[in-house]
Amino acid sequence: MTAPTLREFLRERPFTLALSSGFFGFFAHAGVLSVLESEGLLPERACGSSAGALVAGLHCAGLPATSIRDMLFSLRREQFWDPRPGPGLLRGHLFQRLLDERLPARTFEGCKRPLAVSVFDVLSASTRVVVRGPLAEALRASCAVPFLFHPVWLERRPCADGGVLDRHGLAGAPREGRVLYHHLASRSPWRRRSSPALRVPARKEMASVVIPDLPRLGPFRLERGPLAFESAAQGMKRALDAPASLSA
Repeated sequence: MTAPTLREFLRERPFTLALSSGFFGFFAHAGVLSVLESEGLLPERACGSSAGALVAGLHCAGLPATSIRDMLFSLRREQFWDPRPGPGLLRGHLFQRLLDERLPARTFEGCKRPLAVSVFDVLSASTRVVVRGPLAEALRASCAVPFLFHPVWLERRPCADGGVLDRHGLAGAPREGRVLYHHLASRSPWRRRSSPALRVPARKEMASVVIPDLPRLGPFRLERGPLAFESAAQGMKRALDAPASLSA
């Protein structure tokens, strides 16, 4: 029996889109989303951590892929660069303002699709999945890379980058049902090469996509964002035509 292509797999039944963390990997996630949207393969819900939470949140709040692309392509470092002494280089208030200006929905409850965002609870040193309340604050918290951004207070608890413990962004995925997972390969120098966080996870009814050789980005390499977007988009087009890479 011939294995279904990824396109066929996604068309058969509703699915959750899960997006991993990966520093400034939101350009690549947006490229993947742009292809799904152009193919009419939109998820029924989404989840993610850090860069993945940002793109999932923008999408579920109601921004089409083209608007997310335009927002990211126009991003400049001065729009989020607000150094201030504290437990991180950047205060994060400019990033918060950017989200407030661009998000069509203010809360999770106002989103067009269900959304789950992973954050790292600093006090309990555990992953917390946020599914209700103010949206911009949760996205900012999930993107609060340690030592780069100050932690964000959610319900009187300091929270930081969801990718600290949930690098795959799957903590908020439903236990049952189909999942399309976009995995950003990590080059983090602080993770051991044997770390489980670097491996593509296995899960029943989950199709995983890993696009190799994406440009490495950061706050001083934003000009490479469009290249990462286009590389991910082309990679996703190829993935849709290939047999679905399904977990057992």
